[in-house]
Amino acid sequence: MNKPTIDEVLAAKPEARPRIYAYAIADEAHAGLLKIGQTTRSVKGRVAEQLKTAAIKNYTIELDEPAEREDGSFFTDHQVRAALARKGLANHELEWMRCTVADVHTVLTELRTGKKLDGPRSQTHRMREEQAEAVRVTHDYFVSRWAEDMHAVPRFLWNAKMRFGKTFASYQLARKMGAKRVLVVTFKPAVEDAWQSDLEGHVDFAGWQYLSVKTGGDPTQIDRKKPVVYFGSFQDLLGRDARGNIKPKNEWLHAENWDLVIFDEYHFGAWRETAKELFAGEEEEISREEERLDDAKKLKDRIADLQQPLESETEFLPIATKAYLYLSGTPFKALATGEFIEEQIFNWTYTDEQRAKAAWAAKHPGQWNPYGSLPQMRLLTYQMPDELVAVASSGEFDEFDLNEFFSATGTNSAAQFKHKTDVQKWLDIIRGQYAPSTVDSLKSGIRPPFPYSDVRLLPYLQHSFWFLPNVAACHAMANLLNEKHNTFWHDYKVIVAAGATAGIGLEALPPVRNAIGSGFDSKTITLSCGKLTTGVTVAQWSSILMLRNLKSPETYFQAAFRVQSPWSIKNPNGDNPNEEEILKPACFVFDFAPTRALRQLSEYGIGLSPSEPNPENAVKDLVSFLPVLAYNGAVMAQIDAGSILDIAMAGTSATLLARKWESALLVNVDNDTLRRIMDNPEAMAAVERIEGWRALGDNIIETIINKSEKVKDLKNKVKAGEATDKEKKELTDEEKEYKSKRKLVQEKLIKFATRIPAFMYLTDFRENTLQDVITKLEPDLFLTVTGLTVKDFHLLVRLKVFNTEQMNQAVFAFRRYEDASLRYTGIESHDGLTHYGLYDTVVAKD
Repeated sequence: MNKPTIDEVLAAKPEARPRIYAYAIADEAHAGLLKIGQTTRSVKGRVAEQLKTAAIKNYTIELDEPAEREDGSFFTDHQVRAALARKGLANHELEWMRCTVADVHTVLTELRTGKKLDGPRSQTHRMREEQAEAVRVTHDYFVSRWAEDMHAVPRFLWNAKMRFGKTFASYQLARKMGAKRVLVVTFKPAVEDAWQSDLEGHVDFAGWQYLSVKTGGDPTQIDRKKPVVYFGSFQDLLGRDARGNIKPKNEWLHAENWDLVIFDEYHFGAWRETAKELFAGEEEEISREEERLDDAKKLKDRIADLQQPLESETEFLPIATKAYLYLSGTPFKALATGEFIEEQIFNWTYTDEQRAKAAWAAKHPGQWNPYGSLPQMRLLTYQMPDELVAVASSGEFDEFDLNEFFSATGTNSAAQFKHKTDVQKWLDIIRGQYAPSTVDSLKSGIRPPFPYSDVRLLPYLQHSFWFLPNVAACHAMANLLNEKHNTFWHDYKVIVAAGATAGIGLEALPPVRNAIGSGFDSKTITLSCGKLTTGVTVAQWSSILMLRNLKSPETYFQAAFRVQSPWSIKNPNGDNPNEEEILKPACFVFDFAPTRALRQLSEYGIGLSPSEPNPENAVKDLVSFLPVLAYNGAVMAQIDAGSILDIAMAGTSATLLARKWESALLVNVDNDTLRRIMDNPEAMAAVERIEGWRALGDNIIETIINKSEKVKDLKNKVKAGEATDKEKKELTDEEKEYKSKRKLVQEKLIKFATRIPAFMYLTDFRENTLQDVITKLEPDLFLTVTGLTVKDFHLLVRLKVFNTEQMNQAVFAFRRYEDASLRYTGIESHDGLTHYGLYDTVVAKD
């Protein structure tokens, strides 16, 4: 016997690992069949080897999974086929089975776990880190509240953007709680498929029952030993008959003791009569809301209304439950109403998602990234030529008014733009064919990246969404693009998803999907003024053109996120089911009113990080994952957070700045705040010293509280169907009166707040917090300017009459604007200034 060599003694350990695979052959003889085998080598190599002799190339590897159990033991392809046969699936020939990929996944899970599953449960994935964290903090909060008070009914909010996986994570929370009865109430019935498929498709919820109006069945006959989820729409569950009674079919819901109630697509103020239109998401409602916000008087009424705490859940949905979970796609914390305190909120924002994507790629190079298919958003803004700005400008700084520029009249084929010639020039500009711009480019030698002319951008404009002001503008744009001379645009299929003819809600979606098809060979432009901007996924949309004024960052980014949905191909080469090819690594937002767009971006960044005292840091965090390129009429350049704030402020006048100090958000006039004032004699004395307060009459606060309580009682009577006609009229009158009085109180408090900028202007301290300047450095000046003593003001701040978060933002805007204005005239306001003092915090100037 030969002596072994050192290399033989130190032989490498084999890297063999048993795997189960399944592949299909695309021909008539193999239709509906899967070949199921096993190997310890590369599945790709093994299958290629098998089919090489027969020269078969039209195959796809559908499955490549480890053949291991959690205890380390293995199972074989024979066991997989036998398990499929036990489910009644035919063994066609040798290793060929007549089954689906989902059937094989189900059997693999059963062999791994030793549990028999009900139905084709092929999903085995675990929670991602952020989902597990959401479940952990929510469960911990519920448990802590129950420890304090065993009868408490805790509430928690998940403020998570789309793609978080809220349905799966919600079910995992219910599982961790040991919940047996879960009620899901939604404002968007179209989301039901996700709730049903996640429960019925994942192995963790084997044995759980799913019920809804759509699935049918008698809910009173459910197996009471197994967990059950009932899915219902807000409209259906709250619906009552003509007498105001609960619908008979829903009576069982109210008799059940629920463990968890989940409100999906929850928005703040959702149950208020005054805010119901906010949740339809259609263009008529959006337009109405925008018009209302234009009216400062109505806006103040609305904010005062929303500051009232929501009626308790049991008042609008009288059911018994142990806990409530709210799910919202709105990317802002519920700070305005204070409905949820910080420990009751879990946030998952665009910035969080993109940060996780980058971190995963750095930690696992070359591996599949669970966040990899989520595109990074880029914002490109374009300064329009003066001749177009002159056509439609508004405001003190003559900002480009998109609504006016794209205003139109008429319907369908008769629709036409008011400034048709100028809109045609705009169409020429975005494809780089506008003569004056072309001459400038030739002179400078730099061709700016206009959307439909730059070869780097064109692939992202193969399928785009154009967001216009109204229905007439959508039809006018379709007509203009279709005119004979616009030959460039004839390559694009134009879909008008606007107006009654487009259908209600999701009915507008099929024509878009039909026009796009697979998305590879087609080119489309979808024109909308509100439809399809919420709750819709069209993977191929890769860019949005903002062609209307949007006043709130929520509406702006809700529309923008439509183009951020992933588009990828799983198993692109047919030989690796665990591979994914990303077709849309980025998505684009194009805006033609730069100042307004950057103001939206800065407000959005600040809104995402309400706990960040320095707004510039908040914006910097956002733009690190949302790059901004701005074209100023000459060159296109990337801009940083400081420049974004400067440009946003450049569109700010003293008048606009003053409006920040006239904002109803600066003061709180809800009943709880008013009670705190009324119960404190010193606070009552303080507010009476505010100019004009005494003119409101005696006992104004007590009157407001009493009347609002009376209105609440009358509303309950109306709901129960017990109110007389006289009481209904009384309800209208009382509600009108108490709202009017509350608005008067709000106006007096705001009038006091408007004195603060005057105080800031007169004081010379810039690096100290405004609170310190008021209380320690210039208390006499504060009294002279505002009429309140430091002690009075302190007390009202402590009672939450004034909103300090909003004050910090208003002071920051004032400081930055003041410095920018003086620098423009060549004056440095305070040499060597390194920090700004806000209301109760200090931030670095740079």
